[in-house]
Amino acid sequence: MDRPTDRRSATSSSTGVEVSVVLPAYNEERTIENTVHVTVETLESFLPSDAFEVIVAEDGCDDRTPEIATRMADEDTRIRHYHSDERLGRGGALERAFDAAHGETLVYFDTDLATDMHHLEELVERIRSGEYDVATGSRWMPEHVAKRPVKRGFPSQVYNGLVRFFLRSDLRDHQCGFKAFSRTAFVTLRDDVEDNHWFWDTEMLVRAQRAGFRVAEFPVDWEPKGDTKVDLVRDILGMGSQILRTWWQLSVRPHITQRVTIAAGLLLTIAAVALMTLYIDPSEVLAVLSETNPALVALAAGIYVLSWPLRGVRYRDILRELGYDEKASFLTGAIFISQTGNLVFPARAGDAVRAYIVKARRGIPYPSGFASLAIERVFDLLTIAGLAGVVLVGLAATGGLQDIATVLATGVSGGSVNVSADDVRTVAYVATGVGIVAIAGVIGIALSARADRNFVREFVGRFSSDSYVEYVADIIEQFISDLQAVAGNRTAFGLVGMSSLAIWTIDVVSAIVVLYALGVDIDPVVLVGVSFFAVSVGNLAKVLPLSPGGVGLYEIAFTVFLAALAPVTPATALAAAVLDHAVKNAVTLVGGVVSMLSLNVSLTTAVEESADVRDREFAESE
Repeated sequence: MDRPTDRRSATSSSTGVEVSVVLPAYNEERTIENTVHVTVETLESFLPSDAFEVIVAEDGCDDRTPEIATRMADEDTRIRHYHSDERLGRGGALERAFDAAHGETLVYFDTDLATDMHHLEELVERIRSGEYDVATGSRWMPEHVAKRPVKRGFPSQVYNGLVRFFLRSDLRDHQCGFKAFSRTAFVTLRDDVEDNHWFWDTEMLVRAQRAGFRVAEFPVDWEPKGDTKVDLVRDILGMGSQILRTWWQLSVRPHITQRVTIAAGLLLTIAAVALMTLYIDPSEVLAVLSETNPALVALAAGIYVLSWPLRGVRYRDILRELGYDEKASFLTGAIFISQTGNLVFPARAGDAVRAYIVKARRGIPYPSGFASLAIERVFDLLTIAGLAGVVLVGLAATGGLQDIATVLATGVSGGSVNVSADDVRTVAYVATGVGIVAIAGVIGIALSARADRNFVREFVGRFSSDSYVEYVADIIEQFISDLQAVAGNRTAFGLVGMSSLAIWTIDVVSAIVVLYALGVDIDPVVLVGVSFFAVSVGNLAKVLPLSPGGVGLYEIAFTVFLAALAPVTPATALAAAVLDHAVKNAVTLVGGVVSMLSLNVSLTTAVEESADVRDREFAESE
């Protein structure tokens, strides 16, 4: 439990305190007493003795820092100590202390006193005078005196350059631990600032500039005390992701309206279809489609519909292993809506919608929501890769591999169709690579689930000893443990695996019926084998979210391998691919609309809110 060790009220009107200095402290038993004494002496040199307070924001220390801070608070009423039993992060500790502070001018600096304390009056007076709302020292202004070794200076310059470039900041140094805020600025900005750790002060500075507050940056004399190191996890993964997150929130998201998002999806789809005209004359495909048997197309759609309840059952089994027992009917609706989102929005934005729905309606945390999605995707990829592998074995036994070798070497051409060998090989490489990654991923997760060693912390710990590594490791561990819950349980693995096999068998059967609807008349055994292979490779190829619904990628892969392995013209193969994909997308859209109406979910609202809620969830978990 967080608790103040002093018994005074946190309300400030009657205290007479004008300036509150917060010292964020984590395991500072060797330096904290001297730092507090130097701070008090410096403040006394330019402020009345009762016009300031010094707050030790002790952040879950496991050394003697709490004991020392408590003793100093008992000895001097101007010193206050706030303790946390668990780590809040530097930003979290500062926010908590500023909330409890009495002064209207809020100051903090690092407890190692790296910044020369003769600058403290300048820092305080810039805010206390009312001239500025935010003030920060800078080690990178021309007038500064800072002794920085290369291993500290170079990463700092890169970091500040990225902040200026992506976040349009006018400041040179965002991380100097020597800052002050007016209470008005702090109260206004604190709810918008999401980071609770090292990025907190950078985000405060950036948002202060965006909000129109007056920000002062002035040069300081600075000398590092003790040694440090570039921390890969904290500095690159942590800070870098926070820069991108803030850039997205401030510069990108405000411009992404419903119309813009839908328009982008439609443009990508049109572009994908337009690229297909480089390989075939559309009129030839339309001629084939004009001979379609509508009854068989309807049958294909009906068969494909049967796979959706199985998707709901499979998702139910996955969530059950993660400790959540939900109805398959609700989950089927959530899947329909998310897949509809993937058709409408680029970059698989619909996946976030499903995580949002199960979070908002059933309270399933985002890490578990995304882990369950990942499990589903892994089993999908594993199943279709396995199906393709079985067909390859059959082709090897019957001499059919020569046909694949030929199409890889020469491409596909016939009539107006001309797909180059390079394009065919690209599709094959992507499909093969995705399949290998899926199989290797399942094997790795299953093996790690049976191991006693904590591989995640061992691996992350190689790069970082900073406390931020705990947050990173916790997120990764929760995600992987959810994956392991299914992959490491033979019964669950079998159930989900059988469901996946049934789902993709239905998918292929639907494609076979579409081929019959186009009048294809070939040996049924050949047709089944070729269809399994073409559908599998097509779905592996469209994994990369280059267009909504994978439009274009699936068609090319399906066309190439169906035309190469079966006595079907390239135009007929492409017509089958287009019609098969269209039928399945139509079923998805209809099911998505029905599910949105029954569950009262707006797709565009869900996309927007899923991003907002997800950001808050991870910010709070930090």
